[in-house]
Amino acid sequence: MAFENLTEREKRILQNLITFYISTADPVGSRVIANRFKMGISSATIRNTLQDLEELGLIEQPHTSAGRIPTDLGYRVYVDYLVKPEILSEPEKQMIRDGLLRDGRGIGEILGQTCKILGDITQQLGVSIAPRFEEGILQRLELIPITDERIMVVVVVKSGLARSVIIEIETSIAERSLREVEVLLNERLSGLTLGEIRKTISQRLSDVSGEGKLIKMVVDSRDKIWHDHRADDVHISGADNLIRQPEFTDPGRIQDLVKILGDSGVISEFLEQAPEEGLFITIGRESKFHKILDCSLVSSTYKVGKITGTIGVIGPTRMPYSKLVSIVNYTARTISEALTGINTKKEE
Repeated sequence: MAFENLTEREKRILQNLITFYISTADPVGSRVIANRFKMGISSATIRNTLQDLEELGLIEQPHTSAGRIPTDLGYRVYVDYLVKPEILSEPEKQMIRDGLLRDGRGIGEILGQTCKILGDITQQLGVSIAPRFEEGILQRLELIPITDERIMVVVVVKSGLARSVIIEIETSIAERSLREVEVLLNERLSGLTLGEIRKTISQRLSDVSGEGKLIKMVVDSRDKIWHDHRADDVHISGADNLIRQPEFTDPGRIQDLVKILGDSGVISEFLEQAPEEGLFITIGRESKFHKILDCSLVSSTYKVGKITGTIGVIGPTRMPYSKLVSIVNYTARTISEALTGINTKKEE
């Protein structure tokens, strides 16, 4: 259905219906629209227009005697053509900045605080996911002995972000040998993306002699060292906000929600439906997860150098999109600023 084919009256009535339904969760009738929005037309005219919008698949009537509610398609038209992002107040902006722009915190703490702020401000489920390190270019790698049988591998990418993993070794390795392997790995791998390294490390180190056991362990641990484990990097806050929503009064739906929240892999996949950059909104059945979590997602990417991550809010399709778009976008920009600040200080 082409939005352009809607009359101005149909657009206004659809917008008013969705606006009212978002605020009340009650099906909307023609009299409500006539009395609330003072459109200057009769209730009968509004009722006829509602019937036309229903035939177009933009609204539906949950019960014969009830008013109408938006369909996923109706929300999509509303989001794409009718809604305008709200301007955030200065206190709202300050709350976001105060929560994120603090010295002395790492990426995990910032992302954990991000989803808490999103949950608190929006009264939805706040979510954040760590940067996609596979897209980062290796700047340096460090091998740090922890015990005789364990080594910490620290991977630093060109944006300044870093992550570390622990690998087990069969026998202790002298400090000097460890440094030699570290130098060799940096010579062979620096300047490549982590994704490239994971795919080609076997070939790039196939001719290496010397500390062969350690090299073999680095190669064998390629998925652990170089691959993004997205489920381990998901932060969630505000589940109680969803449970308080009218859409989650059904005990079965609460059980589904609790089950999903216990599986961060599902939430990670939900977020990663978004494109690599920019704002993204998925509504209800547009998501492949709608059968297990029939909700909408408003998300945006944050960026540090060439590496991106995703934040967003998940909630019922009846969510205040105009407000959430502004909050999520502003928060994403603030995270980019916060993480860039961390890395700038590291380089000073």
